[in-house]
Amino acid sequence: MERKRSRTDIVHDILESILRKGGKIKPTHLMYKANLSHIQMNNYLEELMNKNFVDKIKEKNSNMITLTEEGYKFRNKIKEIIEFEKTFGL
Repeated sequence: MERKRSRTDIVHDILESILRKGGKIKPTHLMYKANLSHIQMNNYLEELMNKNFVDKIKEKNSNMITLTEEGYKFRNKIKEIIEFEKTFGL
């Protein structure tokens, strides 16, 4: 049986989903791509916005979630951590 995703895994999935869509994504698409409930997504987005990793913008009558420069750097660090864990079988 697979383990539940850790907080780090979820944040990585959120940031990776935004990056794969060119650095900005609609909230609903993010919710599906990161496999989160609406409440979970809002909680994580609030925390990520407070840390300046993502930002909300209005574009053509739609809200968009964008990845900031800090968010991009943080995503790279998380990716390194995940690769490190895999290397040592953690």
